Amino acid sequence: MKNINLSFLSNGNSEDLEIKLLEEESNLKYRQHIIENLNSRPKAYNECVDCPIDLSGSTPIDNRNIIEVECKGVLGVHFAESVDSETKLHCDDLIIVECEDSIEISRIIETEEIVRIKRQRFGLYGEDLPKIKRKANSKDVETYYENLNDELKARPIFKEKVDKFKLNMKLVDVHYQFDRKKLFFFYTSDGRVDFRELAKDLASTFKTRIELRQIGVRDEAKRIGGLGTCGREYCCAAFLNNFKRITTQLANDQNLTSNMSKLSGPCGKLKCCLSFEIE
Repeated sequence: MKNINLSFLSNGNSEDLEIKLLEEESNLKYRQHIIENLNSRPKAYNECVDCPIDLSGSTPIDNRNIIEVECKGVLGVHFAESVDSETKLHCDDLIIVECEDSIEISRIIETEEIVRIKRQRFGLYGEDLPKIKRKANSKDVETYYENLNDELKARPIFKEKVDKFKLNMKLVDVHYQFDRKKLFFFYTSDGRVDFRELAKDLASTFKTRIELRQIGVRDEAKRIGGLGTCGREYCCAAFLNNFKRITTQLANDQNLTSNMSKLSGPCGKLKCCLSFEIE
């Protein structure tokens, strides 16, 4: 959920505190308005038959302290459980999340009532979730930016190694786990790639475990981000957590086939928004 940002009204004087308080008050009212609208919707009301949403109320509300977070790595947007009830967490806070085999730093997207309602609508209850260890401190943030800097340095090295082994691979993104136990390289390719020798070479260079992950062109657009022909941020980068199958039949049902050349997104596939109004 987007927050109201009034920082553009700030001009560096004593009124800044008043603007900050006004921003917090406005966001509180906005969140309350969203919650009231969600709770007032009729049961079993669903505009999109393909969405994995259960509005019948059959799924109980999970009352654990669950936060929705976003991680740059393989976790992406996901839910995490906070076991520390004393620490107050807010949107945009950086936190340390512990998974089965890794520790990552994540940013909080949403908290409290909206998360509980959202999880109920998606039919989620009682599953095992990554645990929030703590709120990130100054040392954690410093480590985070060091990792980002090292990720940038790893890019030309990866491309050099790919040329060395003459592999057909296009680098999309690089990610260091927060604990630096593993280094991920995300790439696209027209087919399967035998990267065993490449992985060994990278492991000896970076002195850590290497994982090479092939992703699709839609995942590439989601990771890179950008602006679509509509002038807004890519839907996949802004709010879509999974991709639906988009076919020319969707365009045909909406009488859009006369402009097929304009229906492809920057990834080269049919635009995800074709599915938004099909019902």
